[in-house]
Amino acid sequence: MTDKVLIVLSCGTDNPNRATRALFFAMVAKKEGKDTAVFLLDEAVYIAKKGIIENVQAATGDKADDHMAYLQEFGVPLLVCTPCAISRGISAEDLIEGASMATGDQLISMACESAVISL
Repeated sequence: MTDKVLIVLSCGTDNPNRATRALFFAMVAKKEGKDTAVFLLDEAVYIAKKGIIENVQAATGDKADDHMAYLQEFGVPLLVCTPCAISRGISAEDLIEGASMATGDQLISMACESAVISL
């Protein structure tokens, strides 16, 4: 069994429930001592853009920003699909603290080493 967990998220403001849940599960994995990372692609790249996450909330009342703050505090990598971001007008300078652009090669490499949860 691996101690690495990779959360792959493809939705963002278009599905705040799933986006918030993904960040929640990343937080839980980190709290359980797992080497955790989050990879954002497609519409999920928007939640890594400054000023967006504050407005993402699940129907349960959970706020994505609260979970993201925990992930940032504990240095969980937030990897943003470069072509997905660029096609949506998001540059590296637009990203929140702790987020960085990443490639498909990085996603595959990480997925091969990790338990993967895709939302």
